[in-house]
Amino acid sequence: MSDNSTEQPTRKPNVFEGLDPKIRERTKKMLMYFIVFAIVMLFAGFTSAYIVSNMGQFWVHVSPTPAFWVSNALLILSSAALWWSVRSMRLGQKNNAIVGLALTLVTGIGFTVSQAEGWKRLAEMGMGWTISEHESGAETYRWNSIESMMEGPAVYGDDYVVYRNGLPLVYSPERAEFYAANDELMVRPITRDVARTSNSGGGYLWALIAVHILHLTFGFIYLIVNGIRVLNGAIHSGDVVRLESLSIYWHFMGALWLYLFAFLFYYH
Repeated sequence: MSDNSTEQPTRKPNVFEGLDPKIRERTKKMLMYFIVFAIVMLFAGFTSAYIVSNMGQFWVHVSPTPAFWVSNALLILSSAALWWSVRSMRLGQKNNAIVGLALTLVTGIGFTVSQAEGWKRLAEMGMGWTISEHESGAETYRWNSIESMMEGPAVYGDDYVVYRNGLPLVYSPERAEFYAANDELMVRPITRDVARTSNSGGGYLWALIAVHILHLTFGFIYLIVNGIRVLNGAIHSGDVVRLESLSIYWHFMGALWLYLFAFLFYYH
């Protein structure tokens, strides 16, 4: 005996079904705030470890290239565009919301490109990561290798400065030697000490940059996904919580980069 009954597909249950929409909104936003808090603690740990590892050591301070200032401007524009997109969606202006998301994506890509150009320029001046190979064949990775800066086109005093205990060292381009801040007559060179201990916590610094790139990638994915949701009507004027959650994350990542920018280029 044949069974002519058709099996009905089971609908995936919605955990918020039957609840007040405000509960759903508060829950989704709270989850995003938890994610933001976790990222804050992660970066606080890395920066604290970097500062502790360099206490009493020679600190190489690098000046930001123009590309980084361009990236900062694009970052602010992307946040403004996303704010406008969320506001437009709340008002039921779908087309404006889509344009705002597109502008956010374009300026976000511009930010990424200018960042890459900034790090490339620093690398050309001998700043960033360098790889040294020892006689044993082992390789050592160092951040802001002072030897590379001295050999490269970077100009001491303009492109980079070496500090110890908050005081800039004296550098003689003719002798290619560093001297203590109070050794104005340049009697005792300390270049070897500077090369051995400067920015000894470079690994923490690289971890900061790498983790920020990873979270920025998540931001782009989240932005594209929500753009698709706006296009197909899943996000509308009556349900903008996912767009608001994206806004929280995107603005936070922007603020995080500005913090890293100040930490990398102005804290010494």
